[in-house]
Amino acid sequence: MKHLVGRRELILTSALAAGASTLSAETPLACNLKALTPEERKAHKQRGERLFPAAKVALIASGYSLELPAALWLEAAQWVELERKCCPFLQFQLESEAESGTVVLRLTGRPGVKEFLAEELKLK
Repeated sequence: MKHLVGRRELILTSALAAGASTLSAETPLACNLKALTPEERKAHKQRGERLFPAAKVALIASGYSLELPAALWLEAAQWVELERKCCPFLQFQLESEAESGTVVLRLTGRPGVKEFLAEELKLK
């Protein structure tokens, strides 16, 4: 697992190349749990259980924005790293707000992603 220490601003995206938008359109809106090992699945679930209750969730045009305490920066980045494996159709943006000390994680994507996130992650 990559460590993301030493950077205060980080943009993570599921797009791997310029042609990835074509691939994304073909990827079903469904989690591929086989993309994670049993250990990764367990760690991913535990991170989600720490992140989502701590988040201020806001609906945005193509998904959700989650405001998190600054102390959860690395935890959020590690959650994104695994989520990208099982849900390649999602787009992620993780940033640190200046001076406020909060971290913002945006989960977005094509039509249908907002509803998928609401159901799978219980974001409403």
